[in-house]
Formats: sequence, structure tokens, C-alpha cells
Amino acid sequence: MEELVKQINELTAAFAKDAEAQIVKGNKAAGLRARKEALEISKLMKEFRAASNAAAKA
Repeated sequence: MEELVKQINELTAAFAKDAEAQIVKGNKAAGLRARKEALEISKLMKEFRAASNAAAKA
């Protein structure tokens, strides 16, 4: 689960950077990257929830 949290933190940082670039600079490519990162974060959060539930039941 540590690796999962590490991946979520890295993607969240990348998302924040790219979202900022889109908002402040109007960088369309950064917006595309931010949207892809948001989808990946969503998937990882679902994995985290499942792993967390499994750990709580163990």
C-alpha cells in the first residue's frame, strides 16, 4: 500500500503543476496532461480504497 500512496502523491503533484500551467498560461497540452492524470488518480484512489478496506478487515 505504501507504493500506491507514493504513486498517488506523485500524480497529484504532477496534476497540480499541469493544471496550474493550463490556468495561468493557457497551456492546452498541460490541460490534456492534467485530465489524464486526474483519471489515473481516480483509478489509484479506488485501488487504495480496496486495499485499505482489506487491511482493516485483516
